[in-house]
Amino acid sequence: MDAKLLERITLEPGKRGGKPCLRGMRITVYDILGWLASGMSAEEILADYPELEALDVTVCLAFAAEREQRVSRVAV
Repeated sequence: MDAKLLERITLEPGKRGGKPCLRGMRITVYDILGWLASGMSAEEILADYPELEALDVTVCLAFAAEREQRVSRVAV
Protein backbone atom coordinates (compact mmCIF):
# COMPACT_ATOMS: atom_id res chain seq x y z
CA MET A 1 0.00 0.00 0.00
CA ASP A 2 1.21 3.51 -0.77
CA ALA A 3 2.99 4.98 2.26
CA LYS A 4 1.12 8.26 1.82
CA LEU A 5 -2.19 6.42 2.15
CA LEU A 6 -0.94 4.58 5.22
CA GLU A 7 -0.57 7.93 6.96
CA ARG A 8 -4.38 7.96 7.21
CA ILE A 9 -4.18 4.92 9.51
CA THR A 10 -3.10 5.85 13.03
CA LEU A 11 -2.24 3.66 15.99
CA GLU A 12 -2.47 5.10 19.49
CA PRO A 13 -2.18 2.77 22.50
CA GLY A 14 -4.79 4.66 24.54
CA LYS A 15 -7.35 5.03 21.78
CA ARG A 16 -9.79 2.21 20.96
CA GLY A 17 -7.45 -0.33 22.53
CA GLY A 18 -4.65 0.46 20.09
CA LYS A 19 -6.67 -0.65 17.06
CA PRO A 20 -5.89 1.03 13.72
CA CYS A 21 -8.00 4.19 13.44
CA LEU A 22 -8.59 6.70 10.68
CA ARG A 23 -6.72 10.00 10.85
CA GLY A 24 -6.56 10.10 14.64
CA MET A 25 -10.33 9.75 15.02
CA ARG A 26 -12.02 7.09 17.12
CA ILE A 27 -13.37 5.34 14.02
CA THR A 28 -11.42 2.14 13.44
CA VAL A 29 -10.59 0.32 10.25
CA TYR A 30 -12.65 -2.54 11.65
CA ASP A 31 -15.68 -0.25 12.13
CA ILE A 32 -15.60 0.63 8.43
CA LEU A 33 -15.07 -2.98 7.35
CA GLY A 34 -17.88 -4.15 9.61
CA TRP A 35 -20.30 -1.59 8.21
CA LEU A 36 -19.41 -2.57 4.66
CA ALA A 37 -19.78 -6.25 5.52
CA SER A 38 -23.21 -5.60 7.03
CA GLY A 39 -24.38 -4.16 3.73
CA MET A 40 -23.84 -0.43 4.15
CA SER A 41 -22.55 1.32 1.07
CA ALA A 42 -19.61 3.70 1.20
CA GLU A 43 -22.06 6.51 0.47
CA GLU A 44 -24.20 5.55 3.48
CA ILE A 45 -21.16 5.45 5.75
CA LEU A 46 -20.04 8.87 4.53
CA ALA A 47 -23.54 10.28 5.06
CA ASP A 48 -23.65 8.93 8.63
CA TYR A 49 -20.10 10.10 9.42
CA PRO A 50 -19.46 13.37 7.58
CA GLU A 51 -16.00 13.66 9.15
CA LEU A 52 -14.92 10.75 6.94
CA GLU A 53 -13.76 11.13 3.36
CA ALA A 54 -14.27 8.68 0.51
CA LEU A 55 -10.55 7.93 0.50
CA ASP A 56 -10.84 6.72 4.12
CA VAL A 57 -13.08 3.86 3.03
CA THR A 58 -10.69 2.94 0.22
CA VAL A 59 -7.73 3.01 2.61
CA CYS A 60 -9.53 0.64 4.99
CA LEU A 61 -10.10 -1.85 2.20
CA ALA A 62 -6.48 -1.58 1.06
CA PHE A 63 -5.26 -1.99 4.65
CA ALA A 64 -7.36 -5.14 5.07
CA ALA A 65 -6.18 -6.54 1.75
CA GLU A 66 -2.55 -5.98 2.66
CA ARG A 67 -3.03 -7.62 6.05
CA GLU A 68 -4.71 -10.60 4.41
CA GLN A 69 -1.70 -11.09 2.16
CA ARG A 70 0.50 -11.34 5.24
CA VAL A 71 -1.53 -14.13 6.82
CA SER A 72 0.16 -17.49 6.46
CA ARG A 73 -1.70 -20.10 4.53
CA VAL A 74 -2.57 -23.22 6.44
CA ALA A 75 -1.93 -26.48 4.60
CA VAL A 76 -4.99 -28.65 4.27
